[in-house]
Amino acid sequence: MGLPKKRTNNPNGRPPGKPNKITAELRTRIKSFLDDNFETVKKDWKKLDPKDRILLYEKMLSFALPKLRESDLKMDFKSLSDADIDRITNQLLSDE
Repeated sequence: MGLPKKRTNNPNGRPPGKPNKITAELRTRIKSFLDDNFETVKKDWKKLDPKDRILLYEKMLSFALPKLRESDLKMDFKSLSDADIDRITNQLLSDE
């Protein structure tokens, strides 16, 4: 049985959300490799089948664009007045 979430036996440890040193070092090495071999990748790119180009492009995008996270919107409709609900409904319908 482990510790509850956000609890640690090392209170001075790595803060939540901060990548560990190995991850940061690996990212630096990958970036350096890609920078050093960019021209070779460009030449090889032209030799790829269209399907393989798309797969490679998609994989490279995952390094360039931030990952989207699911957001959860919770609203307590019981606390809204009928006028508020009508206003929200009308606004949603007018945006179509």
